[in-house]
Amino acid sequence: MTSSFPTPGLARFNALEEHAGVAALREVCASVEWGRRLLMGRPYAAVDDLLAASDAAMAWLSAGDLEEAMAAHPPIGRPKPGDPASAREQRGMADASEELRAEMLELNLAYQEKFGHVFLICATGRSGEQMRDALRERIGNPPEREREIVRIELGKINRIRLTRLLGQDAPA
Repeated sequence: MTSSFPTPGLARFNALEEHAGVAALREVCASVEWGRRLLMGRPYAAVDDLLAASDAAMAWLSAGDLEEAMAAHPPIGRPKPGDPASAREQRGMADASEELRAEMLELNLAYQEKFGHVFLICATGRSGEQMRDALRERIGNPPEREREIVRIELGKINRIRLTRLLGQDAPA
């Protein structure tokens, strides 16, 4: 649950030296511009203020900044080896059948061919079937609409990761 009051994790984040802050935020989102905007806003009085700053930074990202952020995300169904965050976020695919995994691979490739980037969805709390259904639906979107959905989904992922960075329970 987020807080409107300062927390020990937020105090630690506010006190990080620049290089440590950059490194911590790169683990949340690979967009240099997003991280720069969040660091410029320090100190944050409350977790909610940091999350609002994250949302505002997402709104300002250029197409190139979004590409940079998306490039760090593995395809759904293939979390980064050795990356516990990636595995945790894609937990809904852990028990997926071979049939579902094969279908996700095929859909991911078709999506990537159409849009030029991985299918990005906030996978936390979603089943493999829910992610597949979202992918099936979104592959029919025009590129402009899909870009805005990606921005929203990335914002959700960033909020969850920021909350974890601060040592709080991530929102469901």
